[in-house]
Amino acid sequence: MSFATASQTLTAAPARPRPIQYRTRGQGHGPITRLMSPGDLGQTLKPFVFLDLFEADPRIMAEGMGIHPHSGIATITVLTQGDLRFDDPDAGQGTIGYGGVEWMRAGGGVWHGKELSAGASARIQGFQLWITLPPETENAPPESQYIPAEGMAAAGPAHVILGQYEGVSSPVRAPDGVNYLLVRLAPGETWSYTPPAGHQAAWLAVASGGLQASQALSAGDMAVFAPSQDAITLSALGNDDAVFVLGSAAPHPHELHMGYYSVHTSAEALVRGENRIDELGRALAEAGDRRTPSGSTPVFR
Repeated sequence: MSFATASQTLTAAPARPRPIQYRTRGQGHGPITRLMSPGDLGQTLKPFVFLDLFEADPRIMAEGMGIHPHSGIATITVLTQGDLRFDDPDAGQGTIGYGGVEWMRAGGGVWHGKELSAGASARIQGFQLWITLPPETENAPPESQYIPAEGMAAAGPAHVILGQYEGVSSPVRAPDGVNYLLVRLAPGETWSYTPPAGHQAAWLAVASGGLQASQALSAGDMAVFAPSQDAITLSALGNDDAVFVLGSAAPHPHELHMGYYSVHTSAEALVRGENRIDELGRALAEAGDRRTPSGSTPVFR
C-alpha cells in the first residue's frame, strides 16, 4: 500500500453547523407577533431584549397604536416590505423602506408610537427591536435618527443596521458591541456570518422564505444560537428569497431592572427614568394635538 496515495485521499471533516439552542414562533397579538420580551428570551440575549414582527395595512395599524413611554432602551424599526414616512421637526421628512431604519434612543425618557405614518404601500412588514443601553446613556437625553435606505450601507446581501460588518459601518449612533443586519438571500444562495470577537450572543428571525441553518427555518421563526464565536452559515430554501434579521452582541453585563415600558441597569436608574416619563406625560397632556400634515406625531422628548 502506498502511504502517499492513502494520505492524498484524506479530507477535512465538514464544519459542524452552529447549533440552534432555542426556537420560537412567539405569540400573536393581531398584526403583531411578539418573538422576544425582557422577561423571557431577553434575559438570555441581552442587550437584545424585545422583538416584534409586524405585518398590516399601515393605516389600520396606526389607528391601533397609541402614544406610550419608554426609558433606558433604544428601539430600532426596519421594514422588510413596504414603506413608511417620517416627519420630525428635528430630522426633516422622508421615507423609510427596505434597508432604511428608524433609531429612537429613549434614554432618560420619551413618549412615542405614531412618529411613522403610511407611505405609498398598502401593506408593510417589518421588525421592531429593543436593545438595552449602557449606564452612561440609559438616562441621557433622547435622540432619533431616520435614515432612508440610500443612507445605509450594505456588505454583500446584508444591510448593516447597527454596528460594523466586513469593514462596513452603520451611521446609527448605537452603543459599541452590537451588530444588527437585515439580509436577503436569493433561492439557493449560501451566506456565512462570522461574529466579531466577544459577540457570544446571536439570533435571527425570518420574515419571509426559508433558511437552512443547523435546522430548517421558515417565515415567522426566531432562532437563538448556542453561545459561541463560531460562524453561522445559512442557505436559502425553496423558490423565494429568504429575508431575515440577524443580531449578535457582547453579553450585557447588567441585571435587567424593568418597568412597564422601561428597562434599566439599576433600580436607581429605573426610578429616574420613570419619574422623567411621568413629568413628560404631564407636559404631553398640556401640549394637545401635535400631528403633522402627513399624519405623524413626532416623538415627545
